[in-house]
Amino acid sequence: MTALDISFDRRPEADAPIAPSPAAKTTLVGLTRARLGEALLSAGVPERQLKMRVAQLNHWIHNRGAASFDAMTNVSKEMRAALAENFTLDRPEIVSEQISVDGTRKWLLRLPAQGPRVRPAEIETVYIPEEGRGTLCVSSQVGCTLTCTFCHTGTQVLVRNLTAAEIVAQLVLARDRLGDWSGGAAPEGAVVPGDGGRFVTNIVFMGMGEPLYNLDAVRDAIEVMADGEGLGVGRRKITVSTSGVVPEMKRLGEETGAQLAISLHAVNDALRDVLVPINKKFPIKQLMQACRDYPGASNARRITFEYVMLKGVNDSPAEARELVRLLAGLPAKINLIPFNPWLGSPYECSDWDTIEKFSEIVFRAGYASPVRTPRGRDIAAACGQLKSETKRLRAKEREAMEAAE
Repeated sequence: MTALDISFDRRPEADAPIAPSPAAKTTLVGLTRARLGEALLSAGVPERQLKMRVAQLNHWIHNRGAASFDAMTNVSKEMRAALAENFTLDRPEIVSEQISVDGTRKWLLRLPAQGPRVRPAEIETVYIPEEGRGTLCVSSQVGCTLTCTFCHTGTQVLVRNLTAAEIVAQLVLARDRLGDWSGGAAPEGAVVPGDGGRFVTNIVFMGMGEPLYNLDAVRDAIEVMADGEGLGVGRRKITVSTSGVVPEMKRLGEETGAQLAISLHAVNDALRDVLVPINKKFPIKQLMQACRDYPGASNARRITFEYVMLKGVNDSPAEARELVRLLAGLPAKINLIPFNPWLGSPYECSDWDTIEKFSEIVFRAGYASPVRTPRGRDIAAACGQLKSETKRLRAKEREAMEAAE
């Protein structure tokens, strides 16, 4: 069995000139209740009806997955017509869908332009099926500014922040593709998991970008995702990973109630300055204090520390013992991540025996230290591998067209 790679479009080259386009209708997908209310007011919905209409639309869009206003059977025909005249229920465009041999799915998504002279942006979103749950890894930015040396996404420049609606739309689209909507059959074209149980139950903000550099949008996106009458993902099932933007960590906990994950990867400042350059601004001592101060952290809500295993770099027994010392007193668990290779990387993955010895030292000190099984490596969907593959896809398209000619 081999990985599948399905392209959904045939587009001109990235360097082609951008033609000005007329203003597009706003999609209502992914909007908070407050934003939905503002949109409906602007379309002339009477204020006395607003609360009811917002509840109706939130239910249809984010609980039932409605892709057209005509599906909203308890909304009057006149209202549906007015909605269709002013708004859409458009999702991001799927440029390609890749399916790994292990069931992991990666979507390259194209987002609409944010203005007449701004090119549409592209991001990647990954769905990871596991026994008893399914995890969706969402992006919060187009590109990244942090330049972590082991991470492929860090080699891509930051283009812009995503809006809250664009973050939520990644979950909406995943549910479309997986047939994962409440109270109905899978929509036409959906790819439904064969065992009936591998649907999206958990969200991790571990895709492209640093979530805490886009915290307002991340906060609003979590509000929509966690709405019990809408998408209904519990806040304890939502994890936000940061490389260590210390000033925003307390606010993340206070305003979202999300689980916290720290992209740590080193136990001393000298090495972390190299692997995670933001450490020069917010060194380990400050980071650990921010973790101790994180709202809601407890043995029931442990902070996850992510630690990528790099051969001969950060994987010695001495570093495992120092990691234990560093986390003393914190409600923590450690995810050990075998390094996932990418073209041009200067690093190699630690040997399995080395990883097991590291894990054993941490485990004996009383910390859970699972070794994360690499998922989706064959489609570059594993941790640290995400990067827009637009140029590669378009090069393949050119080659196919030239061969056909």
